[in-house]
Amino acid sequence: MVKKSLKSFIYGIPKAELHLHIEGTFEPELMFKIAGRNNVRLPYKSAGDLKKAYDFGNLQDFLDIYYKGASVLLHERDFYDLTAAYFSKVRRQNVRHAEIFFDPQTHTGRGVDFGAVIRGIHRAMADAEKKFGITSMLIMCFLRHLDEKSAMLVLKQGLKYKKWISAVGLDSSEKGNPPSKFKRVFAEARKHGFFAVAHAGEEGPAEYVRQSLDLLRVSRIDHGNNSLDDPALIRRLVSEKIPLTVCPLSNLKLRVVKNLKDHPLKKMSGKGLLVTINSDDPAYFGGYIAENYSAVADALGLDKNAIRKLAENSFAASFLDDKSKKKLLSEVKNFK
Repeated sequence: MVKKSLKSFIYGIPKAELHLHIEGTFEPELMFKIAGRNNVRLPYKSAGDLKKAYDFGNLQDFLDIYYKGASVLLHERDFYDLTAAYFSKVRRQNVRHAEIFFDPQTHTGRGVDFGAVIRGIHRAMADAEKKFGITSMLIMCFLRHLDEKSAMLVLKQGLKYKKWISAVGLDSSEKGNPPSKFKRVFAEARKHGFFAVAHAGEEGPAEYVRQSLDLLRVSRIDHGNNSLDDPALIRRLVSEKIPLTVCPLSNLKLRVVKNLKDHPLKKMSGKGLLVTINSDDPAYFGGYIAENYSAVADALGLDKNAIRKLAENSFAASFLDDKSKKKLLSEVKNFK
């Protein structure tokens, strides 16, 4: 159990969240509320019954429920409410900046208008900055279990809202869907000035991390746990200062690790990797960013200095400009 003083430190220290799927913040109570509003029937009797289903054997088990939940999101108001609820929670955990994933294909494939999705999310992001002082950026992800042609269509749709999108990403089922499958769409995205990130090395091999760097030319690796299987890759990640956005409770819930005491975060840090802590899909995995910090601090015996370093990493690894980074890093350094 984390000591009260350390828990207070974790909740209070300024931090950035860099690996957060907005659809994965869909709490059961809000899901049922929006489902009722939109006359969509869920295959569960109550929020409690839905929570009981959160026993995942692997990534695909989770994704099956994740997509069912997302199916109730139909209108701009729904996406606004979803995103606003996330910011309302993390402001109490002193998240100062968030870089948020969204999956257009999850919605447009159901006939939902791309514009409705992004307008709702963007409006909530703008309101969070006004109300809470939380800055944020949006990362448009391609679903890797679909083909590159579908991803190209999403990119084309996204260009209409280019000023609201900072980066492109790659997520969904990793096994059997290598980064090489999306080489052309990432090249096209870079032509339009987007940053690039990709999920790699969660269930997939270290080779997927290498492909993400070489073929997609990403600035950041989401997860990256299996990078540890390749010493040469580790040396490269350290040398090129490529951040890893690690998600401890997600790794536990999806059985990437059997126990948080086995989590490689401490080993990663010890090898000089730029590691950050994030919550991934917190409504499904049992905790937002502070809960992830607390859980891994407890399991791995992290002290305040280690927590401070992780918080510093979160801003250093962000897409914020240098002036903003310097200001926030100073706040972290001076936090008591």
